[in-house]
Amino acid sequence: MTGWRRFLRNRAAVVCAAVVLVVALLTVVGPWIAAGFGLDEVTLNAQLGATPPSLQHPLGTDVLGRDLLVRVLVGGRVALRVALLGAGLAVLLGVAWGALAGIAGGRVDELMMRIVDVLYSLPQIVFVMVVMAIAASRSEVLLLALIAGVSWLTMARIVRVEVLALRASPHVLAARGLGAGAARLLRRHILPNAAGTVVVYATLLVPSVMLQEAFLSFLGLGVQPPYASWGTLVHEGVAELVVYPWILAGPAAVMAITIFALNFVGDGLRDALDPRR
Repeated sequence: MTGWRRFLRNRAAVVCAAVVLVVALLTVVGPWIAAGFGLDEVTLNAQLGATPPSLQHPLGTDVLGRDLLVRVLVGGRVALRVALLGAGLAVLLGVAWGALAGIAGGRVDELMMRIVDVLYSLPQIVFVMVVMAIAASRSEVLLLALIAGVSWLTMARIVRVEVLALRASPHVLAARGLGAGAARLLRRHILPNAAGTVVVYATLLVPSVMLQEAFLSFLGLGVQPPYASWGTLVHEGVAELVVYPWILAGPAAVMAITIFALNFVGDGLRDALDPRR
């Protein structure tokens, strides 16, 4: 509870958390509201074409006459979904791997962490691109699995260090002396005490995953036209930057604000949950 109060005293982090919640809410309900006005993300209006921001189209329209605000909101659904699910899977993998390595110790720990070191040596984004190219698939599920598969390594290292430190603490040694097994030690005594660190890093992992998805979509390896994600919208905007700058400005601004806010929330949680601060 003390950590929650410290977080609430950080006004910048609270404001950024509110921004993230507003963006998430708009991505959910915004397209439904727009549908009531006859707007969606795929219907073309070649006669309208690219028009600058106006009351009818707050972010303007693209070269095919599609409303950019609706496309940004729908793209936000994809970005947030991939970011949250990808970060969640990465946290589960990292916590499981790091906890097992830390509690096992010895040669098992050495082997498991050398595997992490080998995976760290691979260029992660290039690896994802190569796998997607070989699979000849643009499936969101595959993209999600690959991003999670390269994002858990740092979490595994962090959790391992926490487990190694906590397993030498007096209350864990006492529980072990009373006959508690490795599974019970992790479940009851170690992982609950490492939860703060895990939550902080998980919060910082969300914008990282979001950036990876946007970059891959920018390269054409994510969501495919006519559907949109923030990466594909930025890609379309770059192509028309000189003639129609608003096509890039709107999606890029929304994505930048969201990622900035997520990073600030992560920093706020780190400050609130780190007892050394």
